[in-house]
Amino acid sequence: MFRPLIYNGPPLPAPRLLDGKPDLSGFWQGVREKGVPGGNHGKDQPGFILPLTEKGKRAMIYAQNHTPDPEAVCINGGIPRHNSSGLPFEVLHTTDRFATLYHYTTHRSASVAERRALPPKEQTSKTYFGTNVAYWDGDTLVVETTGLRDSSFEKIWLDENGNPTSDQTQVIERWSRPDYHHLQLEETVIDPKYYREPFKFTRKWNYGGDGRGVGEYSCNENNVEREHIGPGAGVIGPNGNRGFGYDAPLPKTPPSPAAYGF
Repeated sequence: MFRPLIYNGPPLPAPRLLDGKPDLSGFWQGVREKGVPGGNHGKDQPGFILPLTEKGKRAMIYAQNHTPDPEAVCINGGIPRHNSSGLPFEVLHTTDRFATLYHYTTHRSASVAERRALPPKEQTSKTYFGTNVAYWDGDTLVVETTGLRDSSFEKIWLDENGNPTSDQTQVIERWSRPDYHHLQLEETVIDPKYYREPFKFTRKWNYGGDGRGVGEYSCNENNVEREHIGPGAGVIGPNGNRGFGYDAPLPKTPPSPAAYGF
C-alpha cells in the first residue's frame, strides 16, 4: 500500500472521461516536500501558522487540552483534514460522480453537474464531510463544501495539528490532473469564525500504480489503546510538525496552553 510507484519517463497525457474531461480516478500517494510540515494545513503560511482569530485560538486550546485526536479514536477525519493526510487515498470518477475513498474506511462523494449554489444552511445537517456541489471550471473539477462540524464542541479537527474548523467553514477544492502520474489540489478555506482571512492549501500526489487501491482497515477492532489516548496533538514545533520528536520523552501530563504559544 505504501510502496511508491517509480516512474522516470516523459510526462504522459491524463486519461479522459467520455465527456472529454480529465479522469481523476486512481490510487494516489502524497509527495513529501522538503522543509514543509506534513499534515499541517498551515504549511504554506508564514511560520506554518494559520491566521487564527481570538475565537480560533480558544477553539484550538480546547482541542489541544480536551479532545483526543478524532482519528485516533476512530472518528472520521472529514474535509478538509483528509486532504492533508499523509496516507494514500483513492479516487473513483465518472462523468457525473466524484468519490474519494480513504484509508480509514471512510468516503465522500459528489454529484458533478452545472455550477450551482450550495443549499441554504437551514437545509443541511452538520457532518464530517459536509454538503457539497461539484462542477467543472475548464479542466479543473471544483468541489465546494459547507455544513461541517465545529471543533469547539464537536470531535473534529481541521488537520493533524489540531487546528480548528467551525460550523461556518466553507471549503473550495480545485482538483486537476496535469498528466497521467500526478494529481493536484488547490484548496481555499473560508472560516470567518476562527480565521481572520481565507487561506490556501496546495498539495500534489503521485499515481500509485495500476490495480492498486485502498485496502480494508478496521479502526475499532485494532484500536486497543483507545481509552488511554490523551487530548491534543502534542506540541507543534517551529518546523510546523506535531509531537515531541523521536528523541524527546513524552510529557507525563498534557502540555499547558503556553506550549502552543497562546
